[in-house]
Amino acid sequence: MARLPIFIAPAPCLKVTAVAVDQVDVEIKQLMEDMLETMHDANGIGLAAPQVNKKVRVLVMDIAPKGEDPTPICMANPEIVWQSDVIGTNEEGCLSLPELFADVKRPEAVRIKYLDQNNDEQELDAEGLLSTCVQHEIDHLDGKLFVDHISGLKRRMIMRKLQKTRRDEGPTV
Repeated sequence: MARLPIFIAPAPCLKVTAVAVDQVDVEIKQLMEDMLETMHDANGIGLAAPQVNKKVRVLVMDIAPKGEDPTPICMANPEIVWQSDVIGTNEEGCLSLPELFADVKRPEAVRIKYLDQNNDEQELDAEGLLSTCVQHEIDHLDGKLFVDHISGLKRRMIMRKLQKTRRDEGPTV
């Protein structure tokens, strides 16, 4: 396995719409494993392929609390096939917007259809943190960041903070 570089906003790769994979083959399975290692090393709970400059519809998640056994979920070509009418607000952060957070409104529950790491079609009913996480990661596959769901004023404030942090810390990926 290999740790991949995580790209930080406003990297152009974060605004690209990812393309579907034909199947989960050896190469995609390796990407999923590398992404899981990268995500865990960065103390994240989700990571989408565009964040590591791969333009494919692949994401990984693991919302297991620290100290508990990992419960990784790998998805290729995830698609929301149902969403709750009930909208909830949760604080979100992102490995591509380090140490920045905002409240985001999303459906409280979703059903996702996807291919797993064995190329088998699966469905997942998600609510709570898992629902928020999978919607956040699917947004990445569509070239969206969580800040695209908040007011323009709040988004500009967050992006200014990010730019100041990057200036103070020096160049990053």
